[in-house]
Amino acid sequence: MTKLAGQIGLVTGAGSGIGRATALRLGELGMDVAVHYFRNEEGAKCTVSKLREMGRKADAVQGDLSQLDEAREVVRNVEERFGKIDVLVNNAGDLVERRTLTEMTEELWRKVIDLNLTSAFFCTQAVAPGMIARRSGAIVNVSSLAAHNGGGPGAFAYAAAKGGLISFTKAIAKELAPSGIRVNAVAPALIDATHFHERYTPRQSFENTIKTIPLGRAGTPEDVARVIAFLASEDSAYLVGETIDITGGMHVR
Repeated sequence: MTKLAGQIGLVTGAGSGIGRATALRLGELGMDVAVHYFRNEEGAKCTVSKLREMGRKADAVQGDLSQLDEAREVVRNVEERFGKIDVLVNNAGDLVERRTLTEMTEELWRKVIDLNLTSAFFCTQAVAPGMIARRSGAIVNVSSLAAHNGGGPGAFAYAAAKGGLISFTKAIAKELAPSGIRVNAVAPALIDATHFHERYTPRQSFENTIKTIPLGRAGTPEDVARVIAFLASEDSAYLVGETIDITGGMHVR
């Protein structure tokens, strides 16, 4: 894969799981990385430490990306510390909790949408001016299989947000492509060793789902990170507005 030395990446929600694996993969390819976190400071510091052990420049940056001012401040801080942002990975997001349609509250609905969709809009809007000025950049949005199949029980708000993220990807990709900026997305399915499934998916349900995967196993954060790194690199120079499903064959189009 094309090396990424000299480039700067911002990975949101990089204290664990897919975010951490992505930050480390980008670091392996030579990129210096800003590691965003909201509450998981210890996890972010661990990610930063691993990046520095590789010889990469890395710093942790905190912020609630569902708040416009904080998202802008995160981007401003990264640009101050690193000089620029070449790659943005909008990974931050969460199911929050499972609720059916009749159980859902307005407050929880807005929280899920803001965490998974609005945060990506805020961060993308904040990094765009610098990328436009340099006429280069890559943005990768982390959606989900739930965007395609509606998700599991009680996940309709999450599915709606992740579906919106794919549509956002397509629309913004067309808008930014003339400025040399590529916007794409990934849609992972069942990924092991993540906070998401540890918290929201009973282990027996997890194991039962594995039996339906043609490849015969759950994915890993590293499986997703490798695809994100591909989309961040010039190896995907002619991919614009696409969503790559990472499902082990669960979802085939």
